[in-house]
Amino acid sequence: MRTILVLNPKGGSGKSTVATNIASYFATQGRNVTLADCDPQGSSQDWLAARSGSRNSINGAILKNHSLEIPKGTDVLVLDTPAGVSDKRLSKFLSQAQTMVMPVLASPIDMRAAERFLHELFSLKGTVNNKIKIATVANRVREDTLAAAKLEYYLNHIKLPNGKKLPFMTMLRQSQNYIRAAESGLGIFELAPSKTYYDREQWAPLLRWLNSNKSLPKK
Repeated sequence: MRTILVLNPKGGSGKSTVATNIASYFATQGRNVTLADCDPQGSSQDWLAARSGSRNSINGAILKNHSLEIPKGTDVLVLDTPAGVSDKRLSKFLSQAQTMVMPVLASPIDMRAAERFLHELFSLKGTVNNKIKIATVANRVREDTLAAAKLEYYLNHIKLPNGKKLPFMTMLRQSQNYIRAAESGLGIFELAPSKTYYDREQWAPLLRWLNSNKSLPKK
């Protein structure tokens, strides 16, 4: 089972938007997808509730008593996580996933929070070393702004403890398409291509990575 974790302990980073769009993408590819809402706010669960039965099916799973019941036959599991994850819960989420996508906003507060979190993440012995593959995404970006340029530079220069570069996949713009899609429990890949062409182009590097062996731990 392919397991993708969307995680950033900083609230408001757009984890649910990234998680739901990853889930919808794999559903459009004919995969049996489960979207696990581990956040008490239930944003992903609300998104699933708004989804029409005529669309590609996406299963739901909720974290109960610190455990998930994943439907049998799931090909792709997407984990949408809460803000403020503690060390113990962080280790548990990481142990369940093969791949982690970390959305970061273009603000000094969010970049500092991301730096603290990555330092904490790298301090968990063995977590980053071949057990899980991690990449960052600049999210809700206002294009052609100084803040966006600073975030792009920052994410492009993060390194792992072994000196290797932490993959930075793409910049996702702040777009009304995400709001329109979410209202109906959809992803941008389920809206008209003519209206979402630019957004799809921005997603392309992340999707190529998720579909490649580079996003999977070494066996």
